[in-house]
Amino acid sequence: MTYEQVMNEVQEIFRDINDNPTINLKAETTSDDIEEWDSLTHIQLVVAIESYFKITFTADEIVSYNNVGEMCEGIVKKLN
Repeated sequence: MTYEQVMNEVQEIFRDINDNPTINLKAETTSDDIEEWDSLTHIQLVVAIESYFKITFTADEIVSYNNVGEMCEGIVKKLN
């Protein structure tokens, strides 16, 4: 799966979890950019992403990602 494909799927997950179909993710998007993205939503997003892609993140990986782009890069690495 390519980075672009992962980003598109992650965007759909974000829209679903946040119940906001207008969310448009960019590589540099952070929790500061999305009003609905709080600590509980963060956990829901991680669980949904792990489930969808059938991967797991370590705690270190989760805290190391500074933005959506870095997370998507991590997903691509796990899938390939």
